[in-house]
Amino acid sequence: MKIYAVVTGDIKNFTRLSDQKRSKLVIDTEQLLRLMVKQPLDAAIFRGDSYQFIVNDINEVLNKCIRLICWFKMNSDKHSPSRLGTRLSIGIGEIAYIGKNVLDSDGEAFHFSGRNFDKMDKEEVIRLTTFDEAKTNTYQVILMYINMIVNGWTISQAETIYQLLSIEDSTQDKIAKELKMSQPAVAKSLRAARWKEVEKGINYINTDLNKQYFT
Repeated sequence: MKIYAVVTGDIKNFTRLSDQKRSKLVIDTEQLLRLMVKQPLDAAIFRGDSYQFIVNDINEVLNKCIRLICWFKMNSDKHSPSRLGTRLSIGIGEIAYIGKNVLDSDGEAFHFSGRNFDKMDKEEVIRLTTFDEAKTNTYQVILMYINMIVNGWTISQAETIYQLLSIEDSTQDKIAKELKMSQPAVAKSLRAARWKEVEKGINYINTDLNKQYFT
């Protein structure tokens, strides 16, 4: 039995961008999403500001979602009070049918992702649902704290976290080189973003998902 993660998301404040910026953001986001999936058609943008993608390794899905949160913050207009954001509903489970693309597919993981996306409130960032209601409630509590932290990230902190999760075998020196800043400045940014706390929560959920599905 193969277990997948399906993510349904939207882009907050998308309509406040100019036509030109919206068009570019859609193209750039679709390119990023397709780098995150196994097959290009496992990711798609629909209705302009919504997207869906399949993650084959459930241990990777939360880091990919964090990268997307950073991505939209980084693409915000620094001079506008309305920053871009995103909400992501993760469904963990089987996929019964893979169609021509992700939007034409079906199964448990899609049901958990799509149905619970509709239940998310405006300030919620990540929600993760499995077949086990008690486990899902535990993840919800952990993600509530993670959501509070990531909602407070600045654009600069989001850039640091994005590079941390994007660079292979990332180190603070590699991030510093990429962002043209000093290693101590990277360390300070990670501390201010409370990355250790976020990472600890992600690791707990990943470990528990492995026990739930693979032992």
